[in-house]
Amino acid sequence: MDKDEFTNKYINLKILKSAQEYIKKEESGATAVYPIKVPDELLYQTLKQKGPQGADNVIHYIFKLGLGIWSENLYNATFGSQQSLEDFISLLKKRNSEGE
Repeated sequence: MDKDEFTNKYINLKILKSAQEYIKKEESGATAVYPIKVPDELLYQTLKQKGPQGADNVIHYIFKLGLGIWSENLYNATFGSQQSLEDFISLLKKRNSEGE
């Protein structure tokens, strides 16, 4: 594995770990980035029915679902299989122990 491929896999592994931890959290204590695009009617009707906090919760829930799908696609594109991920983690551990 060349240096660029290793670096790319390492960065993607960090992203996937961060996304996984975020999805598992119940509360949202991460950085908020605005504006996001949502269908006007979704926002309007949700605000009307559930208020601002309810609308925020619905949008956050939708985001978490999308993040889960996106991270699964990133995992498949980067590693493709559990064995490939485990092999990369073993390589990473080996490189880290050699560097110490």
